Amino acid sequence: MKKLLIVLAAGGAVAAPSAFAQDAATAFTGPYVQAGIGYDKSRSGSDVDIDHARDLKQSIDGLYYGAGLGYDAAIGERLRIGAEAELSDSTAKWRAKYEPNAFNLGRVNAGRDIYLGARLGYVMSPQTMLYVKGGYTNARYNSQASDGTTSLRDSIDADGYRIGGGVEYAVDSNVFTRLEYRYSGYKRAELDFGGDTPDSSRFDIDTDRHQVVASVGMRF
Repeated sequence: MKKLLIVLAAGGAVAAPSAFAQDAATAFTGPYVQAGIGYDKSRSGSDVDIDHARDLKQSIDGLYYGAGLGYDAAIGERLRIGAEAELSDSTAKWRAKYEPNAFNLGRVNAGRDIYLGARLGYVMSPQTMLYVKGGYTNARYNSQASDGTTSLRDSIDADGYRIGGGVEYAVDSNVFTRLEYRYSGYKRAELDFGGDTPDSSRFDIDTDRHQVVASVGMRF
């Protein structure tokens, strides 16, 4: 009897890692869709930080909301590589009262944001994966400026990069949740006047964006 128990225990010890390896090898793969909500903050970057000169409003913050889709593939048992796309918006805005702001505008609010990128993940367990991400982002900031007589409305389309990381948890084989931080840096932009008016020439900007986002999604 003792020998039988020893054999069964040894077999269980071998089977447990094998079962984990099998589950981990198939976790976090395939196509998915997701939706998220979180905190969004845009701020003038360090190159134009002028706090020392004047008391200016240099940031806008608000609620992030968006949706995305993507695909993850396995590289061996633990590594995952994927591509993702996201369309989002934000309630972040600022309206002048009596003081100017660092955007040099009477009113500014964050508009739609398009992101295309990739991510690399490491499966910690069949339910948990840590990942990093990076890619291209194009953000729109809607603006209004006035000289007291004429009011101008237009949009600024800003090109930049995004990097970030987070953790994904598999609720079951289809449903997952994520919590991630992402930083975006915008360095080039153009004015979008709308209608038939051509966009302006591209110009340099320095705008930082920080986001903390919680998401829920479904794999297929």
